[in-house]
Amino acid sequence: MTYIIHGATGAQGSPVFTALTSAGLDAVAAVRDISKIDGAAIAIDNSSVDSLADAYRGAKGVFVHLPLGRPEDQLAFAHTIAVAIRRAKPARVVFSTSGFSLDPTVEGTDAVDVLARELASSGVSYAIVEPRLFLENLLLTATMGPTRDEGALRYPIRPDYAVSWISHLDVADVVSRLLTDHSVTGIVSVGALPGLTGADLAAGFTRYLGQDVRFEAISPARYGELIIPLFGEAAVAPVIASYEHRQHQPGELIPEARSAQVLLDLKPRSVERWLRDLGV
Repeated sequence: MTYIIHGATGAQGSPVFTALTSAGLDAVAAVRDISKIDGAAIAIDNSSVDSLADAYRGAKGVFVHLPLGRPEDQLAFAHTIAVAIRRAKPARVVFSTSGFSLDPTVEGTDAVDVLARELASSGVSYAIVEPRLFLENLLLTATMGPTRDEGALRYPIRPDYAVSWISHLDVADVVSRLLTDHSVTGIVSVGALPGLTGADLAAGFTRYLGQDVRFEAISPARYGELIIPLFGEAAVAPVIASYEHRQHQPGELIPEARSAQVLLDLKPRSVERWLRDLGV
């Protein structure tokens, strides 16, 4: 029996694929173009229930997250995944919200909310990994360049805004555990506790780079201007909106009671260790 990994060539799926194969487990990349995979792969059509059900059938576990795109496309994909899971009944499903926060007391209509509810009612063993902000955001040229060249870590959050930052490497550790250990179900929040402020991030970069790094808050609009060349205006618009929203929030911390630290005894890497593990 195999583990099916969606997006195994991407930022979230690739570390999960690597973690499983490094542990000697049978992982199969579920991708549109199998020529991009050096290893076991299966071609899937994200718009086809039959295609996904065929990939999931008999699987020991499935890791899935919703790719970036238009909300209507994400919603369609969520429904397709849900139907395929009900039809194929894999032994376990682990779903990452990719930074989207879930409130179980509210019946949201976003794709992530819909898929979370569908999993809960599917009758299949499942867990939902709920990260906040990814540390890998700080590696984009728009941020990493000034950090190295000017000692200025510029990001669109307030200096006092504490966040449960998490890396894709740590998410992969949690996903791998949840795929192989069915004892924990429901939502598992992942991220630093206590949260990290801009000064904490800068201190981690200072230790790793061996040079002084300071944190500088920039506006969401300015950040958008810097990353539009990388992702395009349409993709960046909701990113800007999310950081505008953060300007008016007290912070962004995961609830400790449902954290990976409490539920799985897994503590995320420090900023310095994350940078060292990546070899940036």
